[in-house]
Amino acid sequence: MSDPRITSSIFTRGAVDLSALRTPAPAPARPTAPAQSAPSAELPGTAGGGVAVIDVSEATFQSEVLERSLTTPVVVDFWAEWCEPCKQLSPVLERLAAEGGGAWVLAKVDVDANPRIAQMFRVQGIPMVYAVVGGQPIDAFSGVVPEAQLRQWLQAVLKAGGVSVAEPEDPRLDEADDALMSGDLDAAEQAYRKILAESPADAAAEAGLAQVGLARRVAGADPGAAITAAQANPDDVEAQLLAADIEVLSGQAEAAYARLVGLVRRTAGEDREKVRQHLVSLFTVAGPEDPAVASARRALASALF
Repeated sequence: MSDPRITSSIFTRGAVDLSALRTPAPAPARPTAPAQSAPSAELPGTAGGGVAVIDVSEATFQSEVLERSLTTPVVVDFWAEWCEPCKQLSPVLERLAAEGGGAWVLAKVDVDANPRIAQMFRVQGIPMVYAVVGGQPIDAFSGVVPEAQLRQWLQAVLKAGGVSVAEPEDPRLDEADDALMSGDLDAAEQAYRKILAESPADAAAEAGLAQVGLARRVAGADPGAAITAAQANPDDVEAQLLAADIEVLSGQAEAAYARLVGLVRRTAGEDREKVRQHLVSLFTVAGPEDPAVASARRALASALF
């Protein structure tokens, strides 16, 4: 599964009707003690003793999921004792809930004990996980997914719930970056490709892999001689590509982009496509948020069309 999320259209079409679960539980005639909340667990790592995991039943669903989700995103984990995949996913969810420090709550629903909740959510197989924000389900996935994708999904849920979250550090990226900085390009490439296999849209890993390619291309080159050769031979494609690589590594990315955009204008056919692809790889090194990249992309589009 490349993306744990499913389209939210099933929600906007009204496929998930939770109205039957909103009926308040009858109040006791003579309360003799303060009302008790649903059973919950405060796992190690929660900030300020916040609730991390709650076992939910039909009687507590309204207060512990629907009402709680008005202020805190709630992730509902549908599971059963006999479900082997659930035994893989649930512990990861519980650990991430503890890490969240109360930013979100994990509500566990045993489908055998609470078949009506599962029916309302149209659960056809487990594990099934829903995100509930503002009293409504906003996203879901089924099956076991890699932890990296699960973290990305949770980040999106928190943002949808208006929770300000810091991007978590990724030890996989740290390992890959360390290999790149130490010059072990093979190890760096392997590490970045592994991240992209698990998280295909990881921009940091894409940039790292592009940097590996850049480092390989300039290995052994004499920067001064390469720039001089490019100036002397403006239509030599290989000389211009190497000069652009060196300019990027020298902190002159805008000059490199301008050099290759100009070369795109002067070339055609296979040479032109080769230059375009090379320029795009340099954009990847910088990342999509770089304003110089945005400007250069517009210039490239103008040169191409």
